[in-house]
Amino acid sequence: MDRRAPGLSIRLKLTLSYAGFLMLAGALLLAAVWLFLLRYVPQRADISGTSFYGGVFPVQSRLLHIFVPKAAEVLALLLVSGLLGGWLLAGRMLAPLTRLTDATRMAANGSLSHRIRLPGRRDEFRELADAFDTMLAQLEAHMAEQQRFAANASHELRTPLAITQTLLDVARNDPNRDGGELDERLRAVNARAIDLTDALLLLSRAGQRSFTQERVDLSLIAEEAAETLLPLAEEHGVAIETSGDVTPAVGSHALLLQMTTNLLHNAIVHNLPGHGTVQVKTGIGPESVMLTAENTGEKLSPQMVSTLTEPFQRGAGRIRGDHGGVGLGLAIVKTIVQAHDGTLTLAPRATGGLCVTVELPAAPLCAGS
Repeated sequence: MDRRAPGLSIRLKLTLSYAGFLMLAGALLLAAVWLFLLRYVPQRADISGTSFYGGVFPVQSRLLHIFVPKAAEVLALLLVSGLLGGWLLAGRMLAPLTRLTDATRMAANGSLSHRIRLPGRRDEFRELADAFDTMLAQLEAHMAEQQRFAANASHELRTPLAITQTLLDVARNDPNRDGGELDERLRAVNARAIDLTDALLLLSRAGQRSFTQERVDLSLIAEEAAETLLPLAEEHGVAIETSGDVTPAVGSHALLLQMTTNLLHNAIVHNLPGHGTVQVKTGIGPESVMLTAENTGEKLSPQMVSTLTEPFQRGAGRIRGDHGGVGLGLAIVKTIVQAHDGTLTLAPRATGGLCVTVELPAAPLCAGS
């Protein structure tokens, strides 16, 4: 709760500022006129030769007697005009700010769909309103994404629990059922629930950027990931090829290894059975480094590819099997890449399969190298 004492409104402050400036300008103008009159009007005039008066007439004194009341009237008129005109002008100038304040209150109350859409030519208020509209659009999209993620995660987490409950109910109703088979299935379901929980925790950790930056070599990380997944590749009859020179980057070795492992796992599982290939290449550019993973497989449409990085999204034909993961592989890759200020590009190959390119900022050159 805001405990600060209420102050003058911006509109009133601007009005007083306009009126004050106008009064100051008017006073300076009147002072300049008075100085001009004093310069060219003599202090006294000798009118002894006239037929009306005789002696010396005090010209400046008489002029002062006439000038001061008129000057006061002018200043009073300027004050009234400044206050009225300043109030109207300030209201007109602050109208966009009022719309921005109303939109902010609506957003604070949970309405993110409202947009200001300030008309007119581009100025400071228009740029502020456009930036606020952009922020609202991003927040709305982020909230929708979080709601979808929460719903999908709840569903995915509920599935192994429901399977476990079903298996336990069946075992209770059938005492003669083989306990070894039940134990094996329960272990598999439990392992899947643990994998899903670990993936969710990794996704959250990468999104929060709570990791230590260090100098890493993507080519060595690619070789380490390929060696780790070699048994899985042999089981699926997929050949892995790695190539590339030293590729220095800056980031978390553990997260970048997880990113590369997920890419290779996805490339192996969703491949041609028995005779598929996976090619992993690393390269370095002027200001960035790249890691590319290509695999053979079924033909994918651009529309399908565009959804593969969304959590728990699987394209048609991409069936979850024993090694199919939990539907967060590429979503984790995307989060890790974004946490390292990189870009992730997915493109379908013309002959079938997928080409995934990760581009990260290159590590700065070491002193003396």
